[in-house]
Amino acid sequence: MSATHRLAAEGLTLAYGERAVIEDLDLAVPHGRITAIVGANACGKSTLLRSMSRLLAPRGGQVVLDGRSVHRLPAKELARTLGLLPQSPIAPEGITVADLVGRGRHPHQGMFSRWKREDDVAVAAALEATQTTELAERAVDELSGGQRQRVWIAMALAQQTDVLLLDEPTTFLDVSHQIEVLDLLTDLNRTRGTTVVMVLHDLNMAARYADHLVALAGGRVHAAGAPDHVLTEETVRAVFGLECRVVVDPTSGRPLMLPIGRHHMTAPAEALAAGEPIS
Repeated sequence: MSATHRLAAEGLTLAYGERAVIEDLDLAVPHGRITAIVGANACGKSTLLRSMSRLLAPRGGQVVLDGRSVHRLPAKELARTLGLLPQSPIAPEGITVADLVGRGRHPHQGMFSRWKREDDVAVAAALEATQTTELAERAVDELSGGQRQRVWIAMALAQQTDVLLLDEPTTFLDVSHQIEVLDLLTDLNRTRGTTVVMVLHDLNMAARYADHLVALAGGRVHAAGAPDHVLTEETVRAVFGLECRVVVDPTSGRPLMLPIGRHHMTAPAEALAAGEPIS
């Protein structure tokens, strides 16, 4: 099981130039749980994740890990605890899959330490978990978008951190691979106690897989808590400007959002609901 690590934003303000994206935001990430951050485009989801991994310095406030500012932690110490899969990672030209995934082991190696058997084991396990073992000797730039995304996830897994941040990890993946990746992250959380924080666009996937939802709007936390508390018709209307019905997912028992388009506004209620409304 992983160690207990507390990650939080305190009075966080983030900006690009003069434009503030996040303002005076407080957020405590539940330890050992899966948190999904949702919100409309350009609401600051990715910006928040970048700051939590110290890729973006705050204009105000701070991100703290175990009570210490992430911007004051030694780089390797932070990398052994917190891993990040950014939204659009770039691989060095010509690098093979095995070499890229192996880079996830760098935080565990000293200046003069050599590659160890435990590094081989970690890389092999990450490749197997993401079903990319057969791609190990292929160049990353030869892969499809979906294959490449799974390879980047493998690198993050090989890092073996106790806290894992992922920005839209299901991007480029077809629906079956989306489910496999989210199942994999759930396994990682359940078996190792890894704290997972991910940005997701799909509200229903977020509600199905996350223990804790955070809905951002206007640079602030609009709602946070259990999926059935956050994913409501009122929240979807306020955060996304979308009319919908929220019902019980008959498969997971979690909330399921059914969007209402302009051409379905007059549909009878029974045609919009797949179960008992929960909001």
